[in-house]
Amino acid sequence: MRSVRIGGLATDLCLPDGAGPHPAVLLRTPYDRRRHRAELRAWAARGFAAVGQDVRGRHASEGAWLPYRSEAADGAAALDWIRAQEWSDGRVVAVGASYAAHCALAPLLARGEAGNGAAGHADGGRGAVGRGPDAVIVAVPALGPGEVAREATGVERLSARAGWWLAHGDRADSDDQALARTLRDTPDLLDRLPVAQMLPLASWPGVWAARRDEGLWERAASARVPLLAVGGSRDPFAAETIRLWRSWGGPARLLLGPWGHGLTATPAPEARPEHHLDLGSLYAHWAREALAGTLAGRRGAIGLGGSAHWRAAASEVLGSGAPSPDPESEHAERLVPYRFGEGAGLRLVRGAEFVAEPGRPVRSDRLDIDEHGAPDRCLLVGPPLPRPLDLHGEAEVRLVATAEGRSADWVVRLVALRPDGRAEPLATGVARFEGQESLGERELTVPLGCLARRLDAGIRLRVEVAGHHFPAHARNPHTGEDPVTATRLLPSRRAVRMTGSALLLPVTRRTAAIDPVQEILR
Repeated sequence: MRSVRIGGLATDLCLPDGAGPHPAVLLRTPYDRRRHRAELRAWAARGFAAVGQDVRGRHASEGAWLPYRSEAADGAAALDWIRAQEWSDGRVVAVGASYAAHCALAPLLARGEAGNGAAGHADGGRGAVGRGPDAVIVAVPALGPGEVAREATGVERLSARAGWWLAHGDRADSDDQALARTLRDTPDLLDRLPVAQMLPLASWPGVWAARRDEGLWERAASARVPLLAVGGSRDPFAAETIRLWRSWGGPARLLLGPWGHGLTATPAPEARPEHHLDLGSLYAHWAREALAGTLAGRRGAIGLGGSAHWRAAASEVLGSGAPSPDPESEHAERLVPYRFGEGAGLRLVRGAEFVAEPGRPVRSDRLDIDEHGAPDRCLLVGPPLPRPLDLHGEAEVRLVATAEGRSADWVVRLVALRPDGRAEPLATGVARFEGQESLGERELTVPLGCLARRLDAGIRLRVEVAGHHFPAHARNPHTGEDPVTATRLLPSRRAVRMTGSALLLPVTRRTAAIDPVQEILR
């Protein structure tokens, strides 16, 4: 392991034993390259020249730290440097997780240069100036400033952004406990308004000035290099991981397990031993296949939480278009409706009419419900499941509902109630609807994202329909003002009509177990 500087950026280099030239792996991170030295050694042991770099302005790298601003240019410079080295055969795999996944993708997608990686390989690529990596491995990708700040539906993600910015935002190092410590000293921090001035950080207002990059998906569709997208069904960026895989123009593989943001290091309660994979070994094998040009098409594997099974990922199941035309297909999408207000579907417990009060919002960090006093949500519960239920695909809730105010967020939380009384979250969806005056009665669809679960017999489904999901998401003020700059919050009366409202779940017809490693490598 030796250290060099590339344009003032601190860089570690770990070369394999034996004569080169070698393919290379590039990992650029704001989380301290030294934490990845064991990972670099593991890549080198498998025959790759491994390069780890602190991004600009972080840890030992020079310059100003401006999140998401410099990664395309700095990443391209690192790729050019690698390809100019004698030990390089010109082929580079960019890898990274979370923000580092953005770093891996930025040289390829930020400027729309989504073609092949190196500019020719007639001489082995040595000295060639590449437009991007030759293959990309991204895990739990935090794709851009607008993408991490808001849901695809426009609703602001609050506590996760506050935590990240306090830990990493206006500083050269990291403090992973910054949010917890700040909340101990200032318990009402996340309640403070306006949101744009909540944190005393110079870069915090810029988080909310960013808008989602809708052109990202068109650039991804133009990509021709192989992609491996890895995510967790409990990760906040699961939808982005799936969409990246679904949109990618080149060979694409998806691996989605019952994990959190730390993947196998943070397994979900529904994970089983069969879901614990050796990701390092899988990444190296996939990189070899990708650089050899043996991969084609779009494939993937999804771990079915609550069982020992992995299932093949199908883009039609994950919301990319029409379902399979063959109703007996293993991947046939079968959205089964659980209708509101029906004993065989979802029985109304209380709150067909309720008040969404931003001063007393429904909490994202609690599953208990106070059934006394005025209802703050519409609450429905289904009967015990008579047999195990396998869910695989995109779920949603269709509402016929009324909201008071010029803007309203609709939050739907799906919870599993076990026979022993334990409550376990299954999915949460949030969508924003706006109008000139009172929103009146509308037909609304709230997406719940991808479900990959086996529910045991005896479990009951609970559905909560609310107006807030705080502090995971910022509170809608119901005035029509931007929730980021608003300082005035008003209550909003809501009504959910049972007729026409339903939970739609992607019930699978059969469970065909696969080997996830074989599925990713073929």
